[in-house]
Amino acid sequence: MGEVNRQWVLRSRPVGMVRESDFELKETPVPAPGDGQALVRNTHLAFEPAMRGWIEDRPSYMPPVVIGEVMRGMTVGEVVASNFEGLAPGDLVSGMAGWQEFVLGGAMLTKLQRGMDPSFALSILGITGMTAYFGLLDVGKPEAGETVVVSGAAGATGSIAGQIAKIHGCRVVGIAGGPEKCRWLTGEAGFDAAIDYRSEDVGARLSALCPDGIDVFFDNVGGEILNEVLARIAQNARVVLCGAISRYNEVELPPGPSNYFNLTVQRGRMEGFIVLDFVPRFSEAAGKLTAWCAEGRLVWQVDVQRGFENAPKAFLRLFSGANVGKQLLEF
Repeated sequence: MGEVNRQWVLRSRPVGMVRESDFELKETPVPAPGDGQALVRNTHLAFEPAMRGWIEDRPSYMPPVVIGEVMRGMTVGEVVASNFEGLAPGDLVSGMAGWQEFVLGGAMLTKLQRGMDPSFALSILGITGMTAYFGLLDVGKPEAGETVVVSGAAGATGSIAGQIAKIHGCRVVGIAGGPEKCRWLTGEAGFDAAIDYRSEDVGARLSALCPDGIDVFFDNVGGEILNEVLARIAQNARVVLCGAISRYNEVELPPGPSNYFNLTVQRGRMEGFIVLDFVPRFSEAAGKLTAWCAEGRLVWQVDVQRGFENAPKAFLRLFSGANVGKQLLEF
């Protein structure tokens, strides 16, 4: 097509904190669509903390990204040429197209409603929204009147999980880093309280805010915060293991939580999940999430960086806490 397809590929497997140099920018010719294919020019790229695990050379719920392979990631793009029935030039689509400007696709692509904001597609209707919805409701099983605590609460997934808990009649406490994020939680997001782990004693604040114990903990962080929550769970508590960003870049893994035996004392349950297990029910979640947004009961934040060349920089923002809400890249 006379154009160049820029791609970010995995150059090396990180040891400790992921670095920009673990990725390499390459150029390849833009391919022409064959039978049953559409050519898409990507415009937006979404970043997830789980990507850190995708570049580890170890068994997981999906194969690791291979050295020299385009980095995996969800995108939104515009169809520029199509031999795929149902897709025409100008259509917006989403899919796991990776860190590249052009991609060939077909059935793997999801056509978006005309006029849909790409940030909405990649946050509320993307991995973020699906993870929050199924993790909280199917694993956490909150009931009206219960106390729900969310770590990483100002992040893309945590903020949605906490708001879903509020919609279901729960009292919600969020744990986040910095006064600005905490103000957003108790203001726009409607949380009942927020704890700034950077300046406050998390354990003491949990004791003060949850005197009758914690019924559901939606955990995105792990580490010491998980340990503090386990010390304060209520009887029959449910601990939802969604993520553990505190350990993703550790060379040597820290020991497990010393307060785990409280799960036995309180007859609690701690369970992990992978959102891909719920793919057949994504349309159910999309309908609920869209309705809650339309009703003004669910709000979201996006942090949009710009420039395809800045993809690794945008990814690293997840691990410094620089992002506010869903981390996206527009190019």
